[in-house]
Amino acid sequence: MGGAVADVRSKDQLDGVLGGGGSVVLHFWASWCEASKQMDQVFSHLSADFPSARFLRVEAEEQPEISECYSVSAVPFFVFCKDGKVVDKLEGANPPREDGAPPSEGPASNHPSDSLKNRLQQLVDFHPVFLFMKGTPDQPKCGFSRKVVDILKDEGVDFGSFDILTDNDVREGMKKFSNWPTFPQLFCKGELLGGCDIAVAMHESGELKEAFRDHGLLGVDSGAAAAAATTVVSESENPPQAATEEKSVETTSDASGALNSRLEELTNRSSVMLFMKGTPDESRCGFSRKAVEILRQEKVEFQSFDILSDNEVRQGLKLYIKGELIGGSDIMLEMQRSGELKTTLTEKGVLPGEQTLEERLIDLVSSSPVMLFMKGSPDAPRCGFSSKVVSALREEGVDFGYFDILTDDEVRQGLKTFSNWPTFPQLYYKSDLIGGCDIVLELHKNGELRATLTE
Repeated sequence: MGGAVADVRSKDQLDGVLGGGGSVVLHFWASWCEASKQMDQVFSHLSADFPSARFLRVEAEEQPEISECYSVSAVPFFVFCKDGKVVDKLEGANPPREDGAPPSEGPASNHPSDSLKNRLQQLVDFHPVFLFMKGTPDQPKCGFSRKVVDILKDEGVDFGSFDILTDNDVREGMKKFSNWPTFPQLFCKGELLGGCDIAVAMHESGELKEAFRDHGLLGVDSGAAAAAATTVVSESENPPQAATEEKSVETTSDASGALNSRLEELTNRSSVMLFMKGTPDESRCGFSRKAVEILRQEKVEFQSFDILSDNEVRQGLKLYIKGELIGGSDIMLEMQRSGELKTTLTEKGVLPGEQTLEERLIDLVSSSPVMLFMKGSPDAPRCGFSSKVVSALREEGVDFGYFDILTDDEVRQGLKTFSNWPTFPQLYYKSDLIGGCDIVLELHKNGELRATLTE
């Protein structure tokens, strides 16, 4: 029987439906996820259009056994079954196009072609601030895109944009290129800042303005917001190569030489040297905080320099290994995820040879006095349980490190055995497991959480 969406309440119920044969489509969703709500409407329409198939909704976090069975790590998530067997999976939100064209029969290729990669890179580099959105800044076609446009105009920053509704290759390719499944996507100097939620949070905290200012993208005129300009790139355009601007530096050769000598001395002060905002224990921006967390997770000894204390030295967030520039927090995160950071540190003699998984887990668990293994990051949780634990820790005023288990399946699976705890998030204090979401919330409710994490 088709034509309507049914909610799955148990694995036995699902097994019964799948055992009946035929076509079955599963939608894994969560009440906290806006994209899930959007796709839920599409799912309902599809159930009416294809009455011969069974359409089932599974609340991912309420049915962890089912979610684990299908390796669901983010929502929305779709599973297509035929005669009891899985034939396809699709992660992320991709509603039908507004012109009525049917959705693609399967997910986009995992790896965009070289020519598409080059085109996407040119788009990202076309303007220092670039927004991939639905519609144009003057005529946004979704509420999330409108919010980000309003934020950028309020910040008084010039930006370029591309309407992803006009080009499905760009739309699908950007999801893999940026490893971000939804739109809008906001980039600054080639670095993905995030989607609507992150843009809103950074705007409200002042971190977005600070990031733009650090990159020299904001003028000193307080009325800049009124003069903010936009550049719209159409699908027919090939973005020109960014022009190279020559900037004059008004300084004497003696002063320049003295500064160069000082910078050389600073970059070689330690085998691993981090130029950041604030100190490792009191980071003054999210990018600096993330860089510190990465180095601590990798168990790297390092020194730092607070660029806020010296405007002459202030050149942005950078990491040096034995005097060689590695990059900023975006490059560090990419290198960590790919394993290249550990390889680089090992090759340069900063880290010892290859660790076993158990040694790595021990290092991760002990990398911060309070350590949270979660889905996503504290500023962008990828599941409701992780979001609840982050909120509890922040309400208690507890500083904590974290590790996104969605970025490393070896850690994700290994930690279940290591801790003898099958689900996430997992919270540790001084390397001892405190527990998951329920235990943390119970301690928080009883007023015992802060004492537990500081004793």
